Amino acid sequence: MRKLILVRHAKSSWLTSHEDKDRPLASRGIKDVNLVSSKAKEILPKKILIWSSTAKRAMDTGSIFTQNIGIPVENIIFRDDLYTFDAKQLEKIIKSCDNKNENLILFGHNEAITHFVNKFGDVSIDNVPTSGLVSIIFDTDTWENINKGKIEKFIFPRDLKS
Repeated sequence: MRKLILVRHAKSSWLTSHEDKDRPLASRGIKDVNLVSSKAKEILPKKILIWSSTAKRAMDTGSIFTQNIGIPVENIIFRDDLYTFDAKQLEKIIKSCDNKNENLILFGHNEAITHFVNKFGDVSIDNVPTSGLVSIIFDTDTWENINKGKIEKFIFPRDLKS
């Protein structure tokens, strides 16, 4: 079995003149990732590989998320190739994961995440929102052979707000 948890970066700020890759999180984004990570504890396996895009908004999302679940930020592997909006590229990266890792959490970007979820999950999701989390279980022993999986859980900020 393989477990993949995809987290779209939190809402970023457009109020700065930063380049796209350097945009910081908006205050709403920080609140939302705190909400989602507090609910995610129940589905996270004990041993998990953590990857993040090198975009500031993804790195900050991953940092907040891991701190909230009690995992040191130093455990995050920051990858330039995850700064992608292309689902085929995202699929290629995920399928390259070392098979000694049964569980992977990835902090990345849309369109790639939503398209990946719809191709590999068993539930159609129109749009994975910012700070949204989708957990998919694959009945295979190798990452390169992942195919249609089962969506175990999705956690979206709007569902947690009262």
